[in-house]
Amino acid sequence: MRRIDISTSGAILASLLAIVPSPASAFYFPGVAPTSYKNGDAVPLHVNHLTPADSQNDPKLRSVFSFDYYHPPFHFCKPKDGPQYIRESLGSILFGDRIQTSPFDLRMGINETCKALCPEETFSPQDAVFVNQRIYQGYDLNWLVDGLPAAQVFVEKDSDEPFYSPGFALGTVDGEEPNFNNHYDIYVDFHKAGPDQFRVVGVLVVPFSLKESRFIEEGRAECGDTAAAVALDENAETKVTFTYSVYWRENSTPFATRWDKYLHVYDPKIHWFSLVNSAVIVVFLIGMVSTILVRTLKKDIARYNRLDQLALDDFGETGGAGDDIQEDSGWKLVHGDVFRTPKNPLLLSVLIGNGAQLFMMAGLTIAFALLGFLSPSNRGALGTVVIVFYTLFGFIGGYVSSRVYKFFNGESWKLCFFYTPFALPVIVFATFFLLNLFVWGRGASGAVPFTTMLILVIIWFVISVPLSLAGSWFGFKQPVIEAPTRTNQIPRQIPPAVGYLRPFPSMALAGVLPFGAIFVELYFILKSIWFSKVYYMFGFLFICYGLMIMTSAAVTVLMIYFLLCAENYHWQWRSFFTAGASAFYVFASALLYWAKDVSFGSWTSGVLYLGYSLLLSLLFFVLTGTIGFFASWMFVIKIYRSIKVD
Repeated sequence: MRRIDISTSGAILASLLAIVPSPASAFYFPGVAPTSYKNGDAVPLHVNHLTPADSQNDPKLRSVFSFDYYHPPFHFCKPKDGPQYIRESLGSILFGDRIQTSPFDLRMGINETCKALCPEETFSPQDAVFVNQRIYQGYDLNWLVDGLPAAQVFVEKDSDEPFYSPGFALGTVDGEEPNFNNHYDIYVDFHKAGPDQFRVVGVLVVPFSLKESRFIEEGRAECGDTAAAVALDENAETKVTFTYSVYWRENSTPFATRWDKYLHVYDPKIHWFSLVNSAVIVVFLIGMVSTILVRTLKKDIARYNRLDQLALDDFGETGGAGDDIQEDSGWKLVHGDVFRTPKNPLLLSVLIGNGAQLFMMAGLTIAFALLGFLSPSNRGALGTVVIVFYTLFGFIGGYVSSRVYKFFNGESWKLCFFYTPFALPVIVFATFFLLNLFVWGRGASGAVPFTTMLILVIIWFVISVPLSLAGSWFGFKQPVIEAPTRTNQIPRQIPPAVGYLRPFPSMALAGVLPFGAIFVELYFILKSIWFSKVYYMFGFLFICYGLMIMTSAAVTVLMIYFLLCAENYHWQWRSFFTAGASAFYVFASALLYWAKDVSFGSWTSGVLYLGYSLLLSLLFFVLTGTIGFFASWMFVIKIYRSIKVD
């Protein structure tokens, strides 16, 4: 039975504290302390799960399930005392890492050739079918040497620049026959930091399929020729000998920059084009909003206030002037209804509170990553920080939902206190738990252990829920945000909406603009998630996040202005859905990505992909909808505070 070495809340707190940056000599990634080895010292090689990946010959993703390295059908050699799990952070476990010890014996500076890992392993026909299927699906092995992933070298097509891609192939497909790799040439680059002080700065693995390899004795083997490859027979037993060679190479790369060769920017021109395109959209939107809201609105306010002053002197002229105002613009005509309580104020308040929590979590996480605190060498640091920030910002979520609900004149404040910390997390956790059952049913290593899920629930109940309740109580005790105008007792009739002012056309039109600011980065994020690649382009992501915020706010304010001019005062839900509509484009892009870059061989992979895509789209809907609501809220209060109403 698989056991993860995190079983108590104390261990979790220790893993969370492990990601806090400390004064270290590394420049690029704070908190990563170098390990120096003397000549002949043992350098541990740890193994991680097997993951589906693309290749230069086949760019499509064939599966979404990862498998434990020591999954029985693979028959990989185990250490004498059995594999031991390496302590992992919470985020690392959630992202599927299963790091264990291995029988590889690497000694600093000592080259060795054709070493045997273990006596011959026998593959049954059933095992052969399983492994061959994984070879067809392009699975990669993932090793770690001194925290660095074992990689293969790829060459950038445009610049012919070599770069390291983590992971290497389980096997290759020669024509229609899969060949199983059973020999590994391991090239370890080291940097001399001082007298008899060496540090690992790079790891390359070149796998081979050698059919004629023969085990001699413990640690020794006779390697076959590359002309004959190992093909696992699906109708009879196949004997395989696992061997490896180690070559040490001195390198001038210092320890602080050893990750540079791994962090490759794919298609940098596309990133810059996306940023320029998004910036142009934002400038155009802000220019349009400024023109309408600063010039037109300023004239409207001045005209209204001037006519109100004239009305005090001459009642007869006011009626005619009022008719002119109604034809010119109708947003002042709804001043007595614009702050009327919307339908389902409790639900809207809860969504906005959770959106504010997501907004703070996402912004601070990206900022920390931009500053270099989330090093890829700290495996799982990104996921752990997301959980920690979301938990701590429960106070913000409760405070915001309580203040908004109080502004809406809500009366069921106890329900507001209760639903805010439970509504969205319950949906997310239930979806995650259901999808995890599919992973568990396939026997994949990506299934999150029950103990880890229990720890998440404990963190949620012990930290997040009390913080949310405290925030709600604090927000409820604050004075209500006063509306600048009084609300009429009888609601005003709303004229029928026409054209782009109808809900669905306005959502479709406005939602595409925030999506346009992030769609390129979203593509690379999806690729890094599903293809198990390292995503580190947080500079681009930080700018895209800022552009998305500005675009969501600007386009929503513009749509709400047009809505008020049409004498429709139901702006609260409309603002939330107008900005949140970009989530539908996010889900559509996930479907397009499926059609273009994914080709699943099982329906369970499709269910997992669709489930997580829907979950991501839901969170994005709540986030952008909250941005649109707050932008519209500030806008509406601002303009109605600027006019004089009798």
